[in-house]
Amino acid sequence: MKTKLSLVTLVLLLSSMFTVKAQTLESKYGLDSAQTVMKASLYSEMVKQKNYKGAINDWRYVYNNAPKYQKSTYKNGVKIMKGMYKATKDKKYIDTLMMVYDQRIKYFGNDRRYGTGYLLGSKGKDLLAYRKKDLTAVKEAYGYLKESIKIQGKKTSASVLDQTMLASKILVENGQIQGEEVVDNYLKFVDMANERIANSKKPKTKAGYEAAKGNIENNFFAAGVADCETLSSIFTPKFEANPTDMELLNKILKLLNRQECEASELYAKVAEKKYELEPNAEAAHNLAKMFMRKKDFKKTEDYLTQAISLEENAEAKADMYFKLATIHFSQHRLVKAKANALKAISLRSNWGQPYILIGKAYASYSKKYGKDAFEHQTVYWAAVDKFIKAKKVDPDCAAEASGLIATYSKYFPNQEAAFFVGLHEGDKVTIGDWINESTTVRISK
Repeated sequence: MKTKLSLVTLVLLLSSMFTVKAQTLESKYGLDSAQTVMKASLYSEMVKQKNYKGAINDWRYVYNNAPKYQKSTYKNGVKIMKGMYKATKDKKYIDTLMMVYDQRIKYFGNDRRYGTGYLLGSKGKDLLAYRKKDLTAVKEAYGYLKESIKIQGKKTSASVLDQTMLASKILVENGQIQGEEVVDNYLKFVDMANERIANSKKPKTKAGYEAAKGNIENNFFAAGVADCETLSSIFTPKFEANPTDMELLNKILKLLNRQECEASELYAKVAEKKYELEPNAEAAHNLAKMFMRKKDFKKTEDYLTQAISLEENAEAKADMYFKLATIHFSQHRLVKAKANALKAISLRSNWGQPYILIGKAYASYSKKYGKDAFEHQTVYWAAVDKFIKAKKVDPDCAAEASGLIATYSKYFPNQEAAFFVGLHEGDKVTIGDWINESTTVRISK
């Protein structure tokens, strides 16, 4: 009888203890509110002084006994664990750091701004930062980061996108994930970064996503899954299984274009299929690039012409006109080369390359212009004018333009030849034929 009473007493005692413990955790201040407030004040002051060793015991009391007290318990907990790890290199502090994130998610995961998605991102970044050489930890961190992106969506921070791509690189290099997953991450993350860059009103935010985009690209291309052969091996079976999946076709073409894989067999199949299913400007342009790589200029010109007729974006149309001009120039069809270069300029006036091409076209025609050596040389005045114009409107091509100016200025007529026909430095003249340019007399030095 006495034994039975003892057992009953023990059960009641344990039950009472668990009830008290549960009530403690449910209360914001815990069982002893005075102790909670006092210890929170003590450890907070220690954290401000970066005395993490002195803060840890009082912090631990609040963390264990009043987990609902305040979010700063967890913010300071992160600082304490990182500080203690830095001082001791003891991995137990990283384990505790992960527990800090877990408990904050449990009690404050519904926070509107810093909820579960945000916290998983921070947890994944920290685990990756401290355990980068531990593949199991990297894979775990990758899981947290991917879940964070899934929850946060367009609100995903630049650093989470950046670090998820880094984790992808580490994992694919060690055979933990497939190359296709890395490719999917790359395409998704770059699109997300581009959207934030385009829509961010704060310069600092925009700069953050621009930096993240650069890191994403660097890690992707360093991961060894972006060469033409690898991309083809990944996507050929997928294309063959789903040849009418427009989302897949666009994904393949985007990557192959980015890596200049227009000469690949896969590119040809995908580009032609897309044009068959959706004969728009982009599809025609893709085919044009493919045939240009194959040096089939007749088909290139045909598809570029179709693309131009369908394209509504001025910048893209300018690019196509310039490609046409380049083809015509390579075939010495100089009149057409000039005409298309001028169309490119009309759509994108601050672009120097079309001016450079026109200048080169003039220079290449010099020996066919006029009746004698002097008239041949006058064409270089008009050519150099175009190089000067290119340099003026487009700083990006200034170096190339300057080199061409120096090269072709040497071929200007000399003083004696100009004097013989009654011309002087600075006179205004017109270069005729299809060139039809007014220019200024200059004498070779």
